[in-house]
Amino acid sequence: MKLSDFPNDIKDRLIPEARGDMVYTCLGCGATFGISRLLYVCPDCGHVLMLSDTTPERITEVPGALWRKILDYRKMLTIPALKGIYRYHEFIGPVVPLSSVVYLGEGHTPVVEANARLKEHVGIRFFYKNDGQNPSASFKDRGMASALSYINFLIQEGHVSDVLAICASTGDTSAAAALYAAYLQPHIKSAVILPSKKVTPQQLSQPLGSGARVFEIPGVFDDCMKVVETLSSRYPVALLNSKNAWRILGQESFSYEIAQDFEYQMADKVVVVPIGNAGNITAVMSGFIKFFEAGIIDALPRIIGVQSSHANPVYRYYLEPDKDKRTFVPVNVKPSVAQAAMIGNPVSMPRVINRVERYNALSGGKNVFVVEVSEQDIMDFELIANRNGHIACTQGGESLAGLAVAVSRGLVDKTATAIVDSTAHALKFSGFQDMYFEDRFPAEYAITPKPELINHPTLICPSDLTRVPTADQPLSGRDLADYVDRISLEIAGLLGLEKK
Repeated sequence: MKLSDFPNDIKDRLIPEARGDMVYTCLGCGATFGISRLLYVCPDCGHVLMLSDTTPERITEVPGALWRKILDYRKMLTIPALKGIYRYHEFIGPVVPLSSVVYLGEGHTPVVEANARLKEHVGIRFFYKNDGQNPSASFKDRGMASALSYINFLIQEGHVSDVLAICASTGDTSAAAALYAAYLQPHIKSAVILPSKKVTPQQLSQPLGSGARVFEIPGVFDDCMKVVETLSSRYPVALLNSKNAWRILGQESFSYEIAQDFEYQMADKVVVVPIGNAGNITAVMSGFIKFFEAGIIDALPRIIGVQSSHANPVYRYYLEPDKDKRTFVPVNVKPSVAQAAMIGNPVSMPRVINRVERYNALSGGKNVFVVEVSEQDIMDFELIANRNGHIACTQGGESLAGLAVAVSRGLVDKTATAIVDSTAHALKFSGFQDMYFEDRFPAEYAITPKPELINHPTLICPSDLTRVPTADQPLSGRDLADYVDRISLEIAGLLGLEKK
């Protein structure tokens, strides 16, 4: 669609220009720092940082109704930089020019409504938002598109060169980081650090395929994160974990898309996300807060964060009702099928605390809740969801199990509509499905397969067949006819089919 065809009142705002100023703000001491260099923690006190626009009037001077019109018409543009998360350029990275934006097809993942059977099972109307349909098959691409676009901008401006991007990962972060870094070669190279034997083969293959240097070390994700933090503090590397505040900005697009997909009507909505390293739930809250303060939405949806009982430090923190008595205590994680959420010391915990307080204040009361689910329920709900037409990963099973808990505890109104986050594609975690079907989970997972959810292939090769085809010796004539008839008869019998 040509720009001349758009309404006059939005033409000058439809294609955003890089403008304004952004700063890092420390959540510990409150100090602010410019963005011309890569920062991950406060140079003064070591606390995590948040990014903010120092010219917020650029947003508030535009009425909410006009913003909605701008964003809805922006959908029609064919400019690659505005097809992804930067459709919301003014809210994500207003200082990044469109010429620096890296777009690989991320964002605007589908929301798929659950069928009547699944809604009845859970007790509420809900949709899955399938973030596994991002380029590297997980939600991490949202943050990487933001972080790498910013780094690309710094390279183009001459602030940095020959960047080595590095991250710790349980799988999805490494896949996304390696993919986006590969696109920006030769200016950026990537390295990832993974916990040995704790990443699925599918996830391990992704950074290897993108050409990253992959290092496996003993321990769990938290140990990998400590190594990456040490490397980024001692050497000139670009840290791409969610400790990087640009990652959080990109992941805010999840909220913006939900708001837009549901016509900006958030009063009766519930958004359910797994917590993991706590960057995603931070971003989800931040995104809705920005849209609310801009008048784009007139209510904040309820947020349900979910943790497995095998990795539940945030859940434990919020068990204390008195915020003045809460103390965050990291936990030692146990094996979890929701591997991306198997984190005992989330780096974004200070951000979560900050955003929850702000979110609840703007909501006029408690509107963020954290629930705990079992490993058994994570697997069962993943399988039940996928048996009803979805492609949920284990984290998607965790989210759906969390919604069921929230419904049973009365934390959400049964007349509400929920949007459930499936953070990755089911195929990344197919090994856990195989373990379930074959009943070979180690005892520490505490998962017992339910017979009604187990599925196996059935080999059909009747013993009375004298000849069967092979790749190098296909059948023909009477032999082929006999083979087809005999196999068809056997399958029809097992399926209980009757002849026409």
